[in-house]
Amino acid sequence: MKKYFLITALVCISAVAFDSCAPAVVTVRPAPVVSRRPPPPSPRHVWVSGNYVYRNGGYVWVEGYWAPPRHGRFWVEGHWATKRHGYVWVPGHWS
Repeated sequence: MKKYFLITALVCISAVAFDSCAPAVVTVRPAPVVSRRPPPPSPRHVWVSGNYVYRNGGYVWVEGYWAPPRHGRFWVEGHWATKRHGYVWVPGHWS
C-alpha cells in the first residue's frame, strides 16, 4: 500500500512540475474595428494608426490620431518583427 501511494504521489508531482513548465499558448482574436480617419489639422500632420494595447490584463483598442510633425523625424508604423523564437510586436515610434 505504501509503495502504491509513493508511486501515485511521484506521478502527481511530476505531472504538476512538467505542466507548469509547458509554454503558454495565447490566442488573440481581436474584434473587427471600423473607424474613420478625420481630416488632418494640417498637411504636415502624420497619421498614427490605431492598434490594440495591453492594459489591465487584456487588450483594448486605442484609436488612431493625427500627430504634429517632429522636426527631422518620421513615424514608423507598428509591425511584427521576426525574432529567433517567433514574432514580436514592435509598437509604432518616432525615428
